[in-house]
Amino acid sequence: MADDMQIDLGVEKVTKKFKDFTAVKAVSFEVEQGRFFSILGPSGCGKTTLLRMIAGLAEPDNGRITIRGLNMAGIPPNKRPANLVFQHLALFPMMNVADNIAFGLQRRGEKKATVFKKVSAILERVDLPGFEKKKIHELSGGQKQRVAIARCLVLEPAVLLLDEPLGALDLKLREQMKVELKKLQAKVGTTFVYITHDQSEALVMSDQVAVMNKGHFEQLDTPKNLYNRPATPFVARFVGDNNIWSGHIRDRDNNTCRFETPDGNVFHISGDQPWRNGAAVDLFLRPEAMIIQPDPAHTGLNRFEAHIRSLLFDGANSRIIATPKNSDRELLVALPQNRQHDDLCPGDIVEIGWDKSSGICFATETETSP
Repeated sequence: MADDMQIDLGVEKVTKKFKDFTAVKAVSFEVEQGRFFSILGPSGCGKTTLLRMIAGLAEPDNGRITIRGLNMAGIPPNKRPANLVFQHLALFPMMNVADNIAFGLQRRGEKKATVFKKVSAILERVDLPGFEKKKIHELSGGQKQRVAIARCLVLEPAVLLLDEPLGALDLKLREQMKVELKKLQAKVGTTFVYITHDQSEALVMSDQVAVMNKGHFEQLDTPKNLYNRPATPFVARFVGDNNIWSGHIRDRDNNTCRFETPDGNVFHISGDQPWRNGAAVDLFLRPEAMIIQPDPAHTGLNRFEAHIRSLLFDGANSRIIATPKNSDRELLVALPQNRQHDDLCPGDIVEIGWDKSSGICFATETETSP
């Protein structure tokens, strides 16, 4: 981290308990100025509790929260340099757009001319110029999102907190708003801290993502590293799709291990971890890492034959479900868009190949890490 980079948000060993249940367990992280930072995790993992503590809606039992170096202990929500956008936006339906955005400024006691100038300026920044007199019911879902964000940004917070703000939108609008929010954050330069259970939202928009599980961070990394180099089995399962084979390390030769499944398949995998012979491991392999009917000239691939169970057409995300010979394990295999596979049918036997560097292994739950 560069020495001259300002830290807008610091969270140090923050813990929150509810009776005997620990919702957040000694979580620590920093968010640099101007970053889009996401906390990704399933329902009940503690991410909303963590966001509420940053916003001042709940106090941590232990630990410290700082915003631009100032300790937030005991400071109420309305006095913190952070604003929160809720999933359901909480816009005032009886007010027009300008009055919604001006609400916080008026409560601060700012002059009418200043309020008018700031509202007009922020509407320009969120690409809604001239919307001052529009009623809330006249806006589209995406426009309402931008008004809710503008209402917070006009107060010039150090950090904008967003609690699953796209959750109430339909799928197509949600896909559109992911791009819009990313562009908006880059344009305004405000630090965003975004809470979501949707991995696509986190990966598309964020500079950094923390994957949260059972009150703690499993991994904090760039979206690319989370996807390509998950640090734990939970991250490998939660971020993207993965096929999982259970088996053991048969033997190794320099940086290559031979992995054997209970049904007799033997694969070569990169041995960048010092697995001992006989170690019980789970092999994780992405659907897009597998090649259907690979070129025979492409040597060095792991290869096996599989029965096609079914084809799942989903445009660019089309896949097949296949089972290796002598196995009942179902695998998801992506259909690449640069090749036609119209001749594939359920019941066909196909060869599938994959490179040894594509698989990632973790010790099984009953196996002690070496």
